[in-house]
Amino acid sequence: MTMKPIIASPDGLGLEEPSIIVEVKHRTGSMGADSIRSFTGGLRNRDKGLCVSTGGFSKGAKYEAERSNIPVTLIDAEELVRWINQYYDHFDWDTRALVPLKKTY
Repeated sequence: MTMKPIIASPDGLGLEEPSIIVEVKHRTGSMGADSIRSFTGGLRNRDKGLCVSTGGFSKGAKYEAERSNIPVTLIDAEELVRWINQYYDHFDWDTRALVPLKKTY
């Protein structure tokens, strides 16, 4: 099964630049440098990359993302949880139904 990346753009149609290309991996082990090189190899000059890995990223993967000519942001499970908590109030109702959270004080 071939996984396709998520593609987002400012206009929602993919016609306006920059395109944000997102790759999401659910794994127990960290994502390595080869995976990041493969991901960045498919990006165009005006793209921005976002790579999410629940298993985190190896030191080599972080290095590859930092040295890439195309901006690439790496998000591990902890950072993803921080983002969900920070922006949860802005999620639409369908997304909230998929990720039901209750505030505890």
